[in-house]
Amino acid sequence: MTQAANSLEERITSGDLVAELLARAPDLGANSADWPGLTVYRFAGPVAPAWEEVQSLSLCVVAQGRKCVTVDGVHYHYDPFHYLVLNSHLHFTAEIVEASAAKPFVSFVLQIDPAAVRAVSVEMLERRRAAEGAARPMGVGTGQAFVSALDRHLLGAVLRFLRSLSSGADRRVLAPAYLREIVYRVLQADQYARLLQIASYQENNDPVTRVVAYVRAHLAEPLTVADLAEHVSLSPSVFTAQFRETAGRSPYQFVKEMRLNKARELLVTGGATVAGVSRAVGYPNPSHFITEFRKRFGMSPRAYCDFTQLSSDLTWQHVDRS
Repeated sequence: MTQAANSLEERITSGDLVAELLARAPDLGANSADWPGLTVYRFAGPVAPAWEEVQSLSLCVVAQGRKCVTVDGVHYHYDPFHYLVLNSHLHFTAEIVEASAAKPFVSFVLQIDPAAVRAVSVEMLERRRAAEGAARPMGVGTGQAFVSALDRHLLGAVLRFLRSLSSGADRRVLAPAYLREIVYRVLQADQYARLLQIASYQENNDPVTRVVAYVRAHLAEPLTVADLAEHVSLSPSVFTAQFRETAGRSPYQFVKEMRLNKARELLVTGGATVAGVSRAVGYPNPSHFITEFRKRFGMSPRAYCDFTQLSSDLTWQHVDRS
């Protein structure tokens, strides 16, 4: 990160996050956002404890006010200086402790794919081994939730992620990168082992996340709903209903999105041809692949690759001048 970027991040405050979230929360209560699994909340007064649940590993950040979540009798208090991480399929009580009309409670909950946690953690360990010759010791983490300090690095990553959702191109290109940075910043905190444990638990026990891992490993192969249901020992109808409830979309739509997102990665990071990428993500017909890619990202695979390369060149030119 350049000195100018560091200076800019040092000037970021919780007030910036409050303004960003208020713009995305026109209604009291829960407000859907422009990203799967992201919900923004606004309350104008304290709210008594009420039962809630999360279906996926979730990052909970308060920009203004205070909140208390109780899991199995353990109280987790968090505020603009602390964030909360919750395990998947978790029932708990939530209480808005501090809020008013003048200073409303403002927060967001972001569901995180546990596979992303595992992927970023592997990269961190590999780099640490290369730099230090040994992996970071990992202690034992227990419990269904944890609270950690919200530092300026994580706050900056969160703001970059939220701001990238305002533009279609930024949402497609930048938001996934900022989401990885959020995971990276959380893993850098003092709860490294606990987050990995929660992610591992969700991957091993949740049929939907097991299917996601299976799809990721077999993208080049034909995948039917019957195949995916059989992988987790469920009937196709039960599996489809459970998948839609958890992921917010049908298995077919999810697989298509995963194929196209992986294709985008391969086009940007690899030297493969469009036809090669098409086969690698399960599209034997390149013409069909190009049509689906254009529908999702607004341009052809080749044009997307050229656009990303141009953006990268301009960024490096700016860094060189800095």
